[in-house]
Amino acid sequence: MAVDLAQIIPPLVKAKVDFILIGGMAAILHGSARVTFDIDLVYSRTDENIERLVTALAPHCPYLRDAPPKLPFSWNAKTISGGLNFTLTTKLGDVDLFAEVAGGETYSDLLPHSFEVEAFGVRFKCIDLVTLIRIKEAVDRPKDREAVAELRILLEETGKKKI
Repeated sequence: MAVDLAQIIPPLVKAKVDFILIGGMAAILHGSARVTFDIDLVYSRTDENIERLVTALAPHCPYLRDAPPKLPFSWNAKTISGGLNFTLTTKLGDVDLFAEVAGGETYSDLLPHSFEVEAFGVRFKCIDLVTLIRIKEAVDRPKDREAVAELRILLEETGKKKI
């Protein structure tokens, strides 16, 4: 099931969760034609933000994606604080939460490389195109290499600096 940004983003914004949209959905906002079935977010690791994140996603029953159904998993601040990155399935689709992206960059590191987007009746942060390309290159999966080729073309078409 594809995730619906219109269902995920507004509750996070309304709960005042500090996050930056990255990954395939960010690529689509930059003009990519590629299809993606999840949403990737870098989130702030402050205690307060983790509490807000947990509260905002709780109604959507987050559970570890591809984990056995009876695996003990508690969606709470202690769990999130004790880990870093989480690949989740929810009632609204798949959500990947990153405390760090490839290369060890965090929310604070990426914040200066984000911009405000207005959509779904709210404003939220999205990673800029140059940084998105850098992150995808650091991950270096075959699907990311394919995406980078398209993103570089988009970057050239927008007249922004080359990497």
